[in-house]
Amino acid sequence: MDRRHNPYAPGAGTPPPHELFGRAEIIEEIDIALDRLRLGRPSQHHMLVGLRGVGKTVLLDHIERRCEDRGFICLKLEAPESRSLPALLVPGLRAALLQLDRGQAAMSLAKRALGGLRNFASAFKLSYGELEASISPAAPGVADSGDLDSDLSDILTMVGEAAAERKTAFILFIDELQYVPEADLGALVTALHRVNQRKYPLGIVGAGLPQLVGLFGRAKSYAERMFLFNEIGQLGEVFAREAVSVPARDEGVAFTEDAIDAILSVTERYPYFLQQWGFQTWNVAEQSPITKADVEAATPAAIAALDASFFRMRFDRLTPKERQYLRAMAALGDEPQRSADVAARLARSTNAAGPARDSLIRKGMIYSPEHSIVAFTVPLFGDFMRRAMAEGGE
Repeated sequence: MDRRHNPYAPGAGTPPPHELFGRAEIIEEIDIALDRLRLGRPSQHHMLVGLRGVGKTVLLDHIERRCEDRGFICLKLEAPESRSLPALLVPGLRAALLQLDRGQAAMSLAKRALGGLRNFASAFKLSYGELEASISPAAPGVADSGDLDSDLSDILTMVGEAAAERKTAFILFIDELQYVPEADLGALVTALHRVNQRKYPLGIVGAGLPQLVGLFGRAKSYAERMFLFNEIGQLGEVFAREAVSVPARDEGVAFTEDAIDAILSVTERYPYFLQQWGFQTWNVAEQSPITKADVEAATPAAIAALDASFFRMRFDRLTPKERQYLRAMAALGDEPQRSADVAARLARSTNAAGPARDSLIRKGMIYSPEHSIVAFTVPLFGDFMRRAMAEGGE
């Protein structure tokens, strides 16, 4: 096949070549929730929760674009591992408030909120940007206490007021939410609760790994009533087949049924891996229809591409003890494992293995689906570890 016309897109957060197969229902649910928010109707905030490679970032970006097309004011952020929530929010909120303030009177609520944000940035010793000198601070006592719960509530309330003045809604999109410190996450929940009580049109759509559900629950006991946690997982078989066949069909190319069966089997129907195998198989195939033999010929290249990027980039960030812990998990199998069994494999007590386990959870490599159980957050990562172990390289 002509590689210039390869329709598959195996990249981090890269939009797929066609519609988001299998995600239409959740997109519609979030559309309805956000439209209700703009109308001043009660609505829960949405969280997209799932393993790596299931398309959470792609889905988050797609929903953001739909909101922008409908006139919402949107702020998209990605939480890094070592940055506070105030440091993450201030630059983006400033830009969003300037957008809300555009063309408004000098005393608009957006301008007042900009002053409050300046207070907030000062209280948390953060840079406010180039317009710091041109924006007057808000009155003393507004978002300047240094208490994150109180000050963030002040800021988001003022942002919500400004959005209501403009007859729109402000939507905050945050990816990798599991990296937000628990205390900061609690402050965010508190602030959103206050905004909800006042019925201001401000909402959040977030995405994160499976441990996000527990983090919200520990942050604030009432969080479960404020948020809907949408599990984003493998595609159903029908949608997975379409994700493989439709992009090729749009280019006038077909797959044999057993070729698609082979791709679904090796990828376990995870969207990122479907794109990777589709991409590599297209490059190997010489003619249509693409066959099972083409898939088998492309599999070494697909595995090599995953090992070099998707898997390796995560593995290289780990300490020797963290790598040892993952090797022990992989040796026990792909399914979730008891922490005690992993520790025994390492010839350590559960308490001695605990720091490596906890660190891997913080780094988003593993999660605990239930008490004393650990599982990989990256699909097929056990296979990668076993390949590395067999080669003697790790």
